[in-house]
Amino acid sequence: MACSSSSSRSQKIPDKTDSSKILTSDFLSDPQINDLLNENIHGVQKKLEEFLNFRKLPTSLKEAILLDYYTSGFWWARDKNFTVHQVSKFMTLLDKLLDNLKTLHASLEDSIKFLGEVMAEIGPNSTDKQDVNVFNVKQANDIIDYLKLSLFQHYKLYEFLFFSPRDEIVIGTEKVIELIKSTDSPFPDPLEEGIACDIYSAFIVPPPPSTLNLEDIEQVFSEECLLESEPPEVDPLANFTIEEVKSVLGQITDEVISTIQAEINEKLQLQEETFNVRIEKLKQV
Repeated sequence: MACSSSSSRSQKIPDKTDSSKILTSDFLSDPQINDLLNENIHGVQKKLEEFLNFRKLPTSLKEAILLDYYTSGFWWARDKNFTVHQVSKFMTLLDKLLDNLKTLHASLEDSIKFLGEVMAEIGPNSTDKQDVNVFNVKQANDIIDYLKLSLFQHYKLYEFLFFSPRDEIVIGTEKVIELIKSTDSPFPDPLEEGIACDIYSAFIVPPPPSTLNLEDIEQVFSEECLLESEPPEVDPLANFTIEEVKSVLGQITDEVISTIQAEINEKLQLQEETFNVRIEKLKQV
């Protein structure tokens, strides 16, 4: 019977008779809270990340949400000018509510009931000599309002966070590294669809290594020397004087001009006859 009773109590929220033991263990120690009070918002986030031992924050959505939950709660308590002891109890309350949801599958109704029992323990009506008047009436109401807008309003989302499995998405980038070839071949290789083979062979591909021996090279060199030693072409006008050239050009010019002048005179005569015919017709009219 004793074992059955113990098992049953581990699956539900602590009873009101156990309210004196609800927040006995502090979530954060007093030195840790003092350390956080001296930091800005970014420093608080970094310190809490260290205190909570979050190692997968850049890739873990769960750790990021939990860090935001505790950071927002601490910053709110700091803005309310809570004492170190009050901040300690408030942060322990935040952690306990989340732990009940995670380990005991506490419903929203159970969590609200648990909050009422906790406020009866550490609130203005506390009967515990050690925790008497931890929070006054206004502070207790502020805590309840904060939890309504933070945890309780988004309770389904926190249930989804703890109890709904999520697929792991592995994000990677495949990279292909191409090694540079030796200097014997061009780099990079020509694209077959970008350039014709004949153009590549004629202008891009390196020439094949020479297979000529020394005798062949000497023979080619001697042939080039013979070609260079050949006499240049003779100018056909070299044997004529300037006067002779002028005389020939003058005759050619006279012939061309006389031919053109005869054609012009013939055309003018035809136009004159045409005009005379038109004039006679006008006179008759």
